[in-house]
Amino acid sequence: MKDSWGPVKALAVASAINGIGDIVLCRFLGFGIAGAAWATMVSQVVAAYMMIEALNKKGYNGFAISIPSRNEFLQIFTLAAPAFVAILSKIVFYALLVYFATAMGTKVVAAHQVMIQLYCICAVWGEPLSQTAQSFMPELIYGANRSLSKVRELLKSLVIIGALSGFILGSIGTLLPWLFPKIFSSDPEVIHEMQKVLIPFFIALCAAPPINCLEGTLMAGRDLKFLSISMSGIACLCTLLLLGLTRSGYGLSGCWFGLVAFQLSLFTVLLRRLTVRDGILYSQDSTQIQLGKMKTV
Repeated sequence: MKDSWGPVKALAVASAINGIGDIVLCRFLGFGIAGAAWATMVSQVVAAYMMIEALNKKGYNGFAISIPSRNEFLQIFTLAAPAFVAILSKIVFYALLVYFATAMGTKVVAAHQVMIQLYCICAVWGEPLSQTAQSFMPELIYGANRSLSKVRELLKSLVIIGALSGFILGSIGTLLPWLFPKIFSSDPEVIHEMQKVLIPFFIALCAAPPINCLEGTLMAGRDLKFLSISMSGIACLCTLLLLGLTRSGYGLSGCWFGLVAFQLSLFTVLLRRLTVRDGILYSQDSTQIQLGKMKTV
């Protein structure tokens, strides 16, 4: 629907409610972790209500409840199942990073938690690129004004923006624990472990926004089966690499170089999928070439 303000408003209100609720319930009323849970729950309910209201303003009845038919359920399952597998594969791989780091001791896992949280904070800034691809590309791929050349130009622009964003975010994210490590921890051993993984941290973070662009393009083209297969396959292979690196004594650096291998492999495979001549971004051109050959014959 190309409505970016609706989700932004809902997210802003939900964040404000969550933050204020945490302060009031935890600090002033003494509810502890239960207060934080209640604040999060209320913020999510308010965000959901605001999103439904945004749909109602677009002419949809967001409060209508209906049971999907068999065909509708199959269509939803066809779209949702591969996306679920892809997202789950990434989540499981990140969870395995924590698992392997936990086995290395308290100082190492503390350093890993700092770096992985900083990584997630920086990497999420690339999500708007994926949302842009999913919003504007379907119309150009399957719509009445189909133009795959415009899709390729848009993808090129998004990847360039993603690469620049990744470099800027990677630089900022790397400089913080390098120059100002005591913001995160005052323990010298934790700081030492943090600074040991700065190079793979920077590389993995640089690759994150361009990967978001490629993932969004594949979702826009509904090439979800390939996305799920490639994501799960790369996650399995990189898990074996993680196992080998940690058993070989590479420590936390091995975990982060495993993440680098995951990111670079995913980027390479997705980019290759989108640039092949018989892919979703070139099918129109290949069809025109075949028609031209038939006319010549």
